[in-house]
Amino acid sequence: MNYLSVCSGVEAATVAWHQMGWNPIAFSEIEKFPSQVLEHHYPNVPNLGDMTKYKEWKLSEPIDILVGGTPCQSFSVAGLRKGLEDPRGNLCLTYVGILDKFRPKWCVWENVPGVLSSNGGRDFGSFLGALVELGYGFAYRVLDAQNFGVAQRRRRVFVVGCLGDWESAAKVLFESESLSWNIKQSREARKEVASFAESSFGNFRTDELSGVIKKCGGVAGGAVKPC
Repeated sequence: MNYLSVCSGVEAATVAWHQMGWNPIAFSEIEKFPSQVLEHHYPNVPNLGDMTKYKEWKLSEPIDILVGGTPCQSFSVAGLRKGLEDPRGNLCLTYVGILDKFRPKWCVWENVPGVLSSNGGRDFGSFLGALVELGYGFAYRVLDAQNFGVAQRRRRVFVVGCLGDWESAAKVLFESESLSWNIKQSREARKEVASFAESSFGNFRTDELSGVIKKCGGVAGGAVKPC
């Protein structure tokens, strides 16, 4: 699997994925220290820099996945909550522009839980609606790092998109197999999941994308009505 990583930082995605043999085609990072870290550890992977200049980008190979966690400050409950009106928040739509340019099969996007309520849910709805307009089915879920062997409470929203296929996207985030063997165990597992995860999924072929998109007017004829 070839992937393009934007808002790369020091490349958490590559640390997580390298054991699976997945291959980074390029990074996008502008901060000095993270860029130096990337150059040191991945000297053969180009850093394309400013993601807003994506229209000028040329990749050496097609990509299968676009991954990135765009800046969260404008969505965080600890910030000014300007959402998409903040240039940093608006980078989530730049992410969608990159997705449109390179059209990978998959996309993975991450942000703080505050994005779910930013501007009454309309900001997140705009992001999901943009995925829908590009033909991506999606699933999203709030996951907490403390439930995955990390000594830190760190809740984040993860959105997985799959071109033309919401069911495959949902399978990435929801462990249906683990709940099919033991009824009692399944019930307990569902209770545990409910205690730390909020979730939803969407299909670009229906008008039942998610509550936040419905707030923006739902879907008509395969296109999301503007918020």
